[in-house]
Amino acid sequence: MSFHEEDVLGKAYDARLMRRLLRYLRPYGGAVALALGAIIGDALLQLAQPYLLKLAIDRYIAQGDLDGLNRVAGLFLVALVGAFALEYVQTFTMQMTGQRIMFDLRMQIYRHLQRLDLSFYDRNPVGRLMTRVTTDVDVINELFTSGVVAGFGDLFMLVAIMGVLVFMDWRLALITFSVLPLIILVAQWFRRHVRELYRTVRIWVARINAFLNENINGMATVQLFLRESINFGKFDEINRKHRDANIEQMFYYAVFYPAIEFVGAIASALIIWYGGGWVLEGSLTLGSLVAFLLYAQRFFRPISDMSEKFNTLQAAMASSERIFQLLDTSVKIESPVVPAQRPAGAKGHIVFEHVSFAYNAPPSLADGNQPASYGAPRHSASQMPGARDGGAEYVLRDVSFDVRPGERVGIVGATGAGKSTLISLLLRFYDVTEGRILVDGVDIRALDVRELRGLFGLVLQDVHLFSGDIAGNIRLGNDLITDDRVRRAATAVHAHHFIEAMPAGYKSAVAERGSTLSVGQKQLLSFARALAYDPAILVLDEATSSVDTETELLIRDALHVLMAGRTTLAIAHRLSTIQDLDKILVFHKGRLREMGSHQHLLSLRGIYYKLFQLQYKGREESSEASPQTVERAGYV
Repeated sequence: MSFHEEDVLGKAYDARLMRRLLRYLRPYGGAVALALGAIIGDALLQLAQPYLLKLAIDRYIAQGDLDGLNRVAGLFLVALVGAFALEYVQTFTMQMTGQRIMFDLRMQIYRHLQRLDLSFYDRNPVGRLMTRVTTDVDVINELFTSGVVAGFGDLFMLVAIMGVLVFMDWRLALITFSVLPLIILVAQWFRRHVRELYRTVRIWVARINAFLNENINGMATVQLFLRESINFGKFDEINRKHRDANIEQMFYYAVFYPAIEFVGAIASALIIWYGGGWVLEGSLTLGSLVAFLLYAQRFFRPISDMSEKFNTLQAAMASSERIFQLLDTSVKIESPVVPAQRPAGAKGHIVFEHVSFAYNAPPSLADGNQPASYGAPRHSASQMPGARDGGAEYVLRDVSFDVRPGERVGIVGATGAGKSTLISLLLRFYDVTEGRILVDGVDIRALDVRELRGLFGLVLQDVHLFSGDIAGNIRLGNDLITDDRVRRAATAVHAHHFIEAMPAGYKSAVAERGSTLSVGQKQLLSFARALAYDPAILVLDEATSSVDTETELLIRDALHVLMAGRTTLAIAHRLSTIQDLDKILVFHKGRLREMGSHQHLLSLRGIYYKLFQLQYKGREESSEASPQTVERAGYV
């Protein structure tokens, strides 16, 4: 449950955060001014109603003046209609403004999320980020729609009523104010307990979301290993604690509002007790007494509303702090201010120069990856005696190789050898810790990020499909890719046959994560997607690992044509998929150990030879060439 530590609440009011939040109101200043005017006008009309009733009783009812009573009744009706209209204007305006601010804020957060590097997503779970874009933004919306402006209206109403009470009769005003210490005590008690319970409820909501996200996504595993009852028990516990926290919170609400009403009733009783006596004595009119009772009712209503708005403010401060923390997260992978240009006619020449990389590299090492001149790299990582340096665990160490334009290169090695990391560095999902990577003679850190990634067509082992249709998942929103180009790409990778067999062909719907397609079909679509973009460099990361032998043969046949004239990097566990490539790189524990053609590497009888034996020899020979054999062979 360590992912929920951010739910700890900070200060109930933070002026720095509030100033930053109010900036989102600036584009809608006219709407806010209209809402404030409506609130003030509504408050004045609300204040006029008891006073009109006082005039009706003292001047017209007591005197039997029916015409005057009709005029006051008409004014009272106008005040009621006017208050209704102004309250409608205020509510509609602030709700619309809140929706616009919520839209702007969500767009800003999502735009920032798209720019953040993958190392950020390694550290932050998806559920937490979804909470920022959804729940936390909703809380900010509530602050703007029913917190800031409405709170000002409550404060204005409270001060105005106090002034009117003192103006009408200071004695009854003091009697009304005498219960304020009780109000303060009740409000403090309410805020203190509800604040902590609000935090508790939010924590359990977050845990429910996290549990559901994890277990619904993994439902196949849950059912396969018969964990339904175990997981149901865990969910029952989390859900029960969330329910109990809500019930406890409801207790304080159930006590607070009746308590405010009770204190208001005490004030009304005191007003009737003392005011009634003064009416009988003739020192106070009956109309004034009735007006005082009505004003007293209106006096306690904003007090209870402001106590409730304290929770809105508390929640908004916590949510805004988390949102701004996300927005303030620096973007580590950015394009230079003045990007370098690749030479005209360049065709994808890739060079790794003494590249070392650690995911947890300390800043002193990681900061060295962007020298101002992009000059010659340092080689401290190549001099390291072990896997660690300054607390960093290196995934790649002192890797150097050259891929010529149009050359087809295979990359092999055991799991964890650093093969996929190599591709992530090449696409600049991460920046190297030491050394540099050149594409067509230019350091990739000097290139525009969009231009760099536009050079590559990437096919991953784990294919991600989006909701939509088949053609949309191949085109990915690129209108330059025509329907004919989509079909040609699908045909080239032999995906056209199964697509045409679907009910709507290329318009067939794709469910979330492509759940209605087989793993092999999804991988064929990822091939078509990459090829439709006609990249200068094709990158295949275990691209045929999940297809059957027949489909693999079809893909291999298509790749012979598609790789022609295109630089290709192919990561593979199946050595059969890379045997006929121009060059094979063999990685072991983050280092490049062997390099050459398939036949050359077999003749070396080294790591590649052992891997070949493990895959193609009989069981007896495989046992002789076990992973332990590779370790003992001295290639560590």
